[in-house]
Amino acid sequence: MLKKSRTHILQAGNRLPLVFALLCWLLTSTVDPARAAEPGPLVVAFPSDGAYCGAYLDFGVSEDKVTLEAIEKFEKIVGKHQAIIASSSFWGELNFPTKNVLLIARHGTIPLIFWSPWDRPYVQEADPDRFNLEEILAGKWDAYIDQWAMAAKEANTPMLVSWGLEMNGNWFPWSGYFYGADKAGKSGLTGPELYKKTFRYVVDRVRARGAGNILWGFHVNHFTYPQDPWNRMSEYYPGPEYVDWLGLSVYGKQFADDAWASFQDVMEEGYAEICRLDPQKPVLVAEYGVGEFPAEGDKALWLTEALDLLKTRYTRIKGAVYWHERWPNADGTYSNLRINSSPEALAAYRKGLADPFWLDRPHYLPRKNDLPGLRTP
Repeated sequence: MLKKSRTHILQAGNRLPLVFALLCWLLTSTVDPARAAEPGPLVVAFPSDGAYCGAYLDFGVSEDKVTLEAIEKFEKIVGKHQAIIASSSFWGELNFPTKNVLLIARHGTIPLIFWSPWDRPYVQEADPDRFNLEEILAGKWDAYIDQWAMAAKEANTPMLVSWGLEMNGNWFPWSGYFYGADKAGKSGLTGPELYKKTFRYVVDRVRARGAGNILWGFHVNHFTYPQDPWNRMSEYYPGPEYVDWLGLSVYGKQFADDAWASFQDVMEEGYAEICRLDPQKPVLVAEYGVGEFPAEGDKALWLTEALDLLKTRYTRIKGAVYWHERWPNADGTYSNLRINSSPEALAAYRKGLADPFWLDRPHYLPRKNDLPGLRTP
């Protein structure tokens, strides 16, 4: 969760027959008209009006136990087909989740993959593991990245991918926090610079394998921790040529010792900051949710406000993915973010989601050019 070519013009006169012959040879020998007319791979088209509704369902510890039954059950509960279904691809599994991606796509839904360089047992607030950024950048995991990329291409379906999400926090081992602001490892780079370079490295390798059906997300947490200038979202941004969409995780109260905060409270600053990164990129609330704590706050009201403000105030939002999960905590409490944690919460969500603004079916377009360097659909 948490390229130009230089041409030379021959002189006129007795060289014209040579020019004509040369042009004929080029047209017949180097250009395949059928191939030239082929469209690029299909990619997700973000809506100009409205926004996609979506969800991550409780898919287990590795966040990849996707089932059609779970998706259909959730859609029945909330009263609407989902345009996006999120799940994870943790590097510790050393595979590409082909089965999950195709299941989601065949359901008429966009697969959103959280591709996380994380090893078993997937413990938060732990030091970098064998998939640390230094080793990735040094090429140790090239074979895995290439295999993942070729499988993604072979899946031949549009997908959204968020690599190394929420790097501006201190809970994931790829966070800049663990690499520091003023210390450098063997790469000679500090935390944010190392993250940016690794992000570019991974995306370049995947694109070089022809996986043009992926749109890449730069996905941050709504608040930065630690709140130091070196750790701001902008310090991690790999650049517009590597990013197709901007993603934000936005959570209200999740744990017993958290303070209650409204959706606007947790959304406002992060939304403004991520929008400043690029004035054109579509923005997704790639994760959002709130726990059920009736003694401290009204979850139904939180959800009502969220769905309304995403429509009326935060107008660059083109999709929102609700985090539908419940888990036990070490202190004996539960964090219940499920949308049906109470009848009131479910009723509020169903009512808000029924608005036609929330689009339940995705749209796709051919990518204009899937060559490296031309990255925008």
